Amino acid sequence: MKRPASQRFLAAFTAMFLAATPLHAKCVGENLLDKLPATERAALDARAAAVPYPQGNYWRATRGGQTITIIGTYHLDDPRHAATRAIIAPAIAAASTVLVEAGPEEEAQLMARLAEDPGVMMITDGPTLLEQMPREDWDRLAAAMSERQIPPFMAAKFQPWYVTMMLSIPPCGIAEMVDANGLDATVIAAAQEQHIPLRALEPYDTVFSIFGGMTSAEQIEMINTTLAMEHQAVDMSITLADAYFAEDSRVMWEFLKDQTYDLPGYTPEKVEAEFALMEESMMSARNRGWIPVLEDAAKDGPAFAAFGALHLSGHDGVLALLERAGWRLERLPL
Repeated sequence: MKRPASQRFLAAFTAMFLAATPLHAKCVGENLLDKLPATERAALDARAAAVPYPQGNYWRATRGGQTITIIGTYHLDDPRHAATRAIIAPAIAAASTVLVEAGPEEEAQLMARLAEDPGVMMITDGPTLLEQMPREDWDRLAAAMSERQIPPFMAAKFQPWYVTMMLSIPPCGIAEMVDANGLDATVIAAAQEQHIPLRALEPYDTVFSIFGGMTSAEQIEMINTTLAMEHQAVDMSITLADAYFAEDSRVMWEFLKDQTYDLPGYTPEKVEAEFALMEESMMSARNRGWIPVLEDAAKDGPAFAAFGALHLSGHDGVLALLERAGWRLERLPL
């Protein structure tokens, strides 16, 4: 049975944010963009360039006497972060407020919510994934989770959206997740060390709201789609990381579109429509909610904001939204 297009794209989109894992000895693969023929890569770059602010990770927004310094982040660890940390340190130190997607307070709220309601992440009532999935699909999932050091009996009790996120991490990177020290984490640590007020851009339960509108069956379809990408998990993680450090994250959005054009029954127009829907729900809607928070923080003095790099670009990316609100944007060198 052909899976719904929305599930294909949501799985790909989830992978875009979560599959990029630390580069280390066990994770060895290829940059998929580097393997593209020159003409295909040129076309990819042209499509990325058609949206506002497709490149750049480090920006300054000014309006009147107010300033917001913005770093687009890569959420997990990588030795290449060291150079970025050194460059952004003075802007953090000068900030009156540091804004992140979620800080320690939101983490505490999340942990309290999970303690109070484990059903948010675990199946506490009703059939487990083992009972919901056809045996062949379950066997594939059990093998994939075992490779990630998660016993199948435990994986069977995870909510399917959480399983999809775990599958987006290659087996070679799962052990490093506990000690992952991405750019967001170090920005938070720097703010805490310097006693700079931290503020979250959105509520702690935003991810639950995004996936909460999906049925269990739709989420299981997402698992199956992600399993179909298993053979490329390492290569995709390396490609995503390289694109980020090249300050070219938007090209990955177009690259994932390219992967769908040859699917039976999918025209370019349909692919564009589906990706527009995903961009709206996963990025643009959140971006619009962040703008008042950013602007309010800037009233108290220089603000420093750190959030996923894919939120920067696009017609309703954070940068374009700030520009439309009268802010002047300047790309800063990394």
